Amino acid sequence: MPKRNKVVSSTPDVVLIGAGIMSATLGVLLKELQPDLTIEIFERLDGAAAESSDAWNNAGTGHSAFCELNYTPELPDGTIETKKAIKIAESFEVSKQFWAYLIQQNFLQDAPDFIRAIPHMSFVWGDKNVEYLRKRYEALQKSHLFHGMQYSEDPTQLEKWIPLVMEGRQKDEKVAATRMDIGTDVNFGALTRAMFYRLYNMKGVKINFAHDVRDLWRSKSLGGWKVRVENVTTGHVRDVHTKFVFIGAGGGSLRLLEKSDIPESRGYGGFPVSGQWLKCTNRDIVERHAAKVYGKASVGAPPMSVPHLDTRMIGDKKELLFGPYAGFSTKFLKHGSYMDLPKSIQMANLAPMLMAGLHNIPLTKYLIEQVMQSPEDRLAALREYFPNAKMEDWDLEVAGQRVQVIKKDEEEGGVLEFGTEVVSAADGSIAALLGASPGASTAVSIMLELMGRCFKDQMVSEEWQAKLKQMIPSYGKSLAKDPALTDEIRRTTSEVLGLDVAVYTTD
Repeated sequence: MPKRNKVVSSTPDVVLIGAGIMSATLGVLLKELQPDLTIEIFERLDGAAAESSDAWNNAGTGHSAFCELNYTPELPDGTIETKKAIKIAESFEVSKQFWAYLIQQNFLQDAPDFIRAIPHMSFVWGDKNVEYLRKRYEALQKSHLFHGMQYSEDPTQLEKWIPLVMEGRQKDEKVAATRMDIGTDVNFGALTRAMFYRLYNMKGVKINFAHDVRDLWRSKSLGGWKVRVENVTTGHVRDVHTKFVFIGAGGGSLRLLEKSDIPESRGYGGFPVSGQWLKCTNRDIVERHAAKVYGKASVGAPPMSVPHLDTRMIGDKKELLFGPYAGFSTKFLKHGSYMDLPKSIQMANLAPMLMAGLHNIPLTKYLIEQVMQSPEDRLAALREYFPNAKMEDWDLEVAGQRVQVIKKDEEEGGVLEFGTEVVSAADGSIAALLGASPGASTAVSIMLELMGRCFKDQMVSEEWQAKLKQMIPSYGKSLAKDPALTDEIRRTTSEVLGLDVAVYTTD
């Protein structure tokens, strides 16, 4: 139990832990909805978006399910499941609406060009995979959210779309690709930092960098929560009292959620997966590729390890990355501790973690193989997507750290979840976000879900409802069920965000 002799130094309405895209999104939403709300933010590093939200740490693709094949699994009967893809595509449109609103309000004037148009493509080879991609294309065409997708098995067409991928390939190899020209590349690092800069200048908001949250517990005397924070520069420790806590600390969220000791937290565990990129250093090659090209993951691979040849704009510079190559580390954060995983294991989650491990032996085997890879092995993987690749044109870069959610399951004992999950107390006074992909791209929808749980009365008030519909015109409506509304929203947001509006049509 923490000592109770610390003096409470501040009493904000809301405490946000972690300075990533989730805390930035929630902070801005709350201040827009209730300007007099006081917020204090704590980040253990010395800047915002330094972990998973940073562009170099894999938060760069505008996940909209256009090209990510893991969101459209093939079922045992041979049909393609599209529910998750449709949900993600719809959620990304919600995010774009919110960003467009912030630009219209001059809120994001400090983040120029954080989003750019770039084709999203899926590429496969071999008869079985080509058949799968064809069926996926046909299944997605039933949803207007994917209208405009092109499909081709013609090598001549593919050479025009992705010359690097096709050059040097066997002429008789069976290949296929889909292409969505309305795909985007999002620099979530730039977006997050711009949002925090504006929050910093708002009345009632205080941002504390280099401050580590050590503990938190319910305050019996004052109600709400006490949060114990250490200034990592000076060593000074203080307590903060608040009505609501959001734990958005990426891989660090699990340990803090466990410290809260809310019943809803019991049984959750985490499985960390590290990553690496190959970064192209040959500018001629970088300039010859202009797409995000995703393939199929290896058997047992986590979704974050789906291979892709990825064009990105980071700052004002075009970059070309391939990967990520998965690995294993007991750290929960890139700048974390090797004791993160051992310290997260408790009696409440030990059984689910063991059972999840037993059910995911192929994943363990895959990670071991990835860790043991040589430079030649990594080059061989790259050459599946870029046959003429040369080792001297690529440098190995360390990517971010992800923690996959492990949770109790009545039938399996424990299961490994490959998505994001909001865990909140019954009284709505605390919530945490666990998991990884497609997190950043769907941040707005995730935070709206969280607010629906934790700010129930405010969310149904006339004032908040009117403001939410101003910020997100489709709020309360289903884009997945309304082609005309989808078309209208895409045209409007594309114009505001500076994207190509000509291709946005549901005709």
